[in-house]
Amino acid sequence: MKEKKNGNYKQDLMKRLQNAEFAETYLNAAFEDEDKHVFLLALRDVTEARGGMGRIARLTDISREHIYRMLSEKGNPELETLKKLLSALNLKISISTKDQDRKAA
Repeated sequence: MKEKKNGNYKQDLMKRLQNAEFAETYLNAAFEDEDKHVFLLALRDVTEARGGMGRIARLTDISREHIYRMLSEKGNPELETLKKLLSALNLKISISTKDQDRKAA
């Protein structure tokens, strides 16, 4: 019975990650985690939900195997490679000040 629930969770997550706003919120939340691997695994979920590793590999000219390694728990992507991947997913990196800094200013 648990296996069925997990399958439904994963299917539901994949469906929800196809929505741009949900994917953005999901990735931003993962990025806030102190463990960088949380973000990489979340990015892997978004990549899977948006056509899979093969599709993204074709769009970025990055091998599918390299994308799998890059988004694994041991992954450590270079900034330029990460930017290519995000661009293929119609996403980008954005920098902003912390909320505390905004209130203090």
